[in-house]
Amino acid sequence: MLASVESAYTDLVTSVFSTPIAFKAWFASAAALFAIVQVLTGARIFGKLTGIVPVPPPRVNRIHRWSGRIAVLLTLPVAFHCIFILGFQTDDARVLAHSILGSFIYGVFAVKVFFVRDRDHPRWVVPLVGGTLFTVLALLWSTSSLWYFTQVRFGF
Repeated sequence: MLASVESAYTDLVTSVFSTPIAFKAWFASAAALFAIVQVLTGARIFGKLTGIVPVPPPRVNRIHRWSGRIAVLLTLPVAFHCIFILGFQTDDARVLAHSILGSFIYGVFAVKVFFVRDRDHPRWVVPLVGGTLFTVLALLWSTSSLWYFTQVRFGF
């Protein structure tokens, strides 16, 4: 059964991308860009970066919500490939770090969503968990997509 899932997945993503790994690198990079939008709009919501992000509050809230939704949606096919096709790997330090961070990403996301919805906590908690989520995603991206793009570019 797993072989047919892997074959179907590979056939689907290679109809547009050269390899499943290229697909994952580009989707993760798009998610990382939306995560940057999340950080900027989140800072604006908390009254920071008013000069850098001049969008009025009702609109910035909508941008923040939708950029987060899109970022999560972009990570789902990447996570599917990592979890169900590649699995937890320990080949070298980079791969081990990536596997460990990948194990945390949706847990950190769940904590962030919980604290956004729950109002019974100090105001500084939401930026802290949002920053933690961004950091985990940035580290995941740097141990995968950044590594992939530098390897492809330099032919390693």
